[in-house]
Amino acid sequence: MHKIVLAITGASGSVYAKLLLDKLSAIKEQWTELSVVITENAKLVWKTELDNEDFTKYEVKFFQQQDFFAPFASGSGNYDTMIICPCSMGTLGRIASGISNDLITRAADVVLKERRKLICVIRDTPYNLIHIRNMETVTVAGGIICPATPSFYSKPKTIEEAAATVVDRVIDLAGLKINTFRWGN
Repeated sequence: MHKIVLAITGASGSVYAKLLLDKLSAIKEQWTELSVVITENAKLVWKTELDNEDFTKYEVKFFQQQDFFAPFASGSGNYDTMIICPCSMGTLGRIASGISNDLITRAADVVLKERRKLICVIRDTPYNLIHIRNMETVTVAGGIICPATPSFYSKPKTIEEAAATVVDRVIDLAGLKINTFRWGN
């Protein structure tokens, strides 16, 4: 059973966070806790891109961005997976630099120091050299960079189906089981 932290930052791509919350909710028998931190910018982007505030409707534990008493702010909280979806380049840069100035960057620091799973679903494009070096730093530290780049071999017909190809990959990377299109099947 997994204890998962989901951080939602203000990068464009709220559809990825929504689909991830939907799919994690559908497989709740595979995790014991799902804790969510959503930035104020992420709330604004969600409202702009999805025309709703449905992020408030999920049955998960929400934590404020400055709540350093959250259980996953310490390694003893024993969360095994952190997913940042979408992960802004600012957040990635702070993680790569070891700056733990909020709960998201502190939790990422904890996950990396404890040698647990950190998955950063980056969405910005194109990348500049600073972005590339930050991705390298987080990767060398043990994190997984998963660009929000959809695949098309499953022939998605909607934006949601295309975005789901990324979300399903994230769920796979987190070590959870999901029924999804598999190449060669």
